[in-house]
Amino acid sequence: MFIFVVLSLVSLLSLGSTYSTLSDETLKRLPSPGDDFNIKTGALLAPILRPRVSGTEGSAAVLQHFVDFFTKNLPEWTLEIHNSSSTTPTSGGREVPFRNLIATRDPPGSSSGEVGRLALVAHYDSKLTPKGFIGATDSAAPCAMLLHMARSIDAALTSMWAARATHGLDALEEAKGVQILLLDGEEAFQSWTDTDSLYGARALAADWEYAYHTAGSTYRTPLDSIELFVLLDLLGAVSPRVPSYFKTTHWAYKNMADIEHRLRELGLFKSSPNHPARMAKRKNKKPRTEPHFLTEAKKVDEAFLGGFVQDDHVPFMARGVDILHIIPTPFPRVWHEIDDDGENLDMNTVEDWTRLVTAFASEWMGLEGFFNSATSRAIHEDKSEFEIP
Repeated sequence: MFIFVVLSLVSLLSLGSTYSTLSDETLKRLPSPGDDFNIKTGALLAPILRPRVSGTEGSAAVLQHFVDFFTKNLPEWTLEIHNSSSTTPTSGGREVPFRNLIATRDPPGSSSGEVGRLALVAHYDSKLTPKGFIGATDSAAPCAMLLHMARSIDAALTSMWAARATHGLDALEEAKGVQILLLDGEEAFQSWTDTDSLYGARALAADWEYAYHTAGSTYRTPLDSIELFVLLDLLGAVSPRVPSYFKTTHWAYKNMADIEHRLRELGLFKSSPNHPARMAKRKNKKPRTEPHFLTEAKKVDEAFLGGFVQDDHVPFMARGVDILHIIPTPFPRVWHEIDDDGENLDMNTVEDWTRLVTAFASEWMGLEGFFNSATSRAIHEDKSEFEIP
């Protein structure tokens, strides 16, 4: 009973805040993907671990996997397929289709132009060469991370918005939504150029720039609605080091780094040399140096020299969207090699990234106090269909 009262009080206090730090207990309760990330049979990850070059049968199958996941498990999310097409250097003049999936969860009763959104992004296509390339870090694993994140926060979002309504708070006050963009055509077909890369991202950013909301809306376009664009790429290899690329979003990087530090302190990072399971097997129980994924939390303004990695964020950044790019430097050893497959994923690292991204999204959306063991992994039974155009 005491725990219930405390959580209820925290919930009420967080209703009026824009960002709420997750408690230690909530961090501990965030669900693990478990068997869903099994590379052979996992419901989330295994279907993505296949060649999925844009315009191919593999690409269509993976897109259908995403659609099925949302329609069967998360019916409150609105799905949209953004279609475009382009010739490529290898298509012989044929138009190749590119299909982005946009999954959105906004507060009930809100209109699109009144909601600022956290956009979490990964590309789902794989590279044409080498033949049979899987792209597990690039970017099957990041896509699976986002599916798990959506499922993990869904019930808490419902609880938070219901609590706001119960307490008579304006639906548009602090209106926040979350959006997952699974983008097609990031990879170059021949060699990386401004025109042979980022096919889906370029088309979507260009279309959204002029997709005006109704007159008088708080946000003019879907681009304006994106408060932060968090792009995940090349994640899943052991010992990643992710710099802070942009001074304008270093505050968000530091927030994520703070969460990482807390997760490590709580013994919740499986890849940590000081994880309790590893410590128990060592004769020398003395803690080892704790590495971090996010290595530049203390970076000062003068150290930002303007360099960044070309990726799906570029067309959005060029149009004024704030970017948090989560990509390691240096790239994983398997980058663009045939052995970037499921067998070479470090699953502890994959799970750690998943927990970190889920916690970051939860704090951004102000979900402290709205999780519990019964609802954090709630699976809806709605069987409505979403047809891919």
